[in-house]
Amino acid sequence: MVEWFVKAVPEKPASRRNLIIAASAGVAVVALIGSFWSNATSGSGDVVVAATAPAELAPAGLGTLFVHVVGAVTNPGVYEVPVDSRVMDAVSLAGGLTDNADPMSLNLARMVQDGEQIIVGTAGRSGNTRVPDSNLVNINTATQSDFETLPRIGPALADRIVAFRDEQGPFASVEGLLDVPGIGELTLAGMRDKITL
Repeated sequence: MVEWFVKAVPEKPASRRNLIIAASAGVAVVALIGSFWSNATSGSGDVVVAATAPAELAPAGLGTLFVHVVGAVTNPGVYEVPVDSRVMDAVSLAGGLTDNADPMSLNLARMVQDGEQIIVGTAGRSGNTRVPDSNLVNINTATQSDFETLPRIGPALADRIVAFRDEQGPFASVEGLLDVPGIGELTLAGMRDKITL
C-alpha cells in the first residue's frame, strides 16, 4: 500500500500540491452531490418553507363565545362576547352590577370561557360560590373553605383545587377535577351530586 502511494504521488512538490487540491475538490463535489441526492430522495432533508407573513395570519380574537351572566346584574341572561373578553365585559353587557352587588364576589379581570356561567354575588353573601336556590358548590368560583364542605376534601386538597383552577383557568366540566392531583374517580363520585359549574 505504501509502495503504491509513493509511486502514485509525484515527487515534485508543485505536482503533489496540484494533486492534493484536485483530490480535495473532488471529495467536496462528491459530498455536495451526495447531500443533494439524499435530500431529493428521502424527502426528510432540510426544506426551506416560506414563512407566512404575520399580516396573513388570522387576527387574534376572531369569533365569539357565549356566557350566562346571573345574580346581581341588571339584565341577567346569555350573552355573546368576543373570545378575548373578560368577566367585566360580560357583566357590562348584562347592564352592569346592581346596587346590592358585591364586586369582590368574582374576578372581573378574568378571561371568560365559552359556556360558562358568571354568578355575581350580593353584598354580605358569597353568592358566587353556590348556585342560587341550591346548596351546590360552583367549582369555578368556590373558595378553599367552600371546597372543604365537600366529602373527602380536606384543607390541603381544597387548596390544591383552587391553585389548579387559578393556574389552568375555569373547569370546562365537573370531570375536569380529575386533572387535579389527588382527586380520583372515587373522590369525584362522592361529591358529584354536590357540585356544579
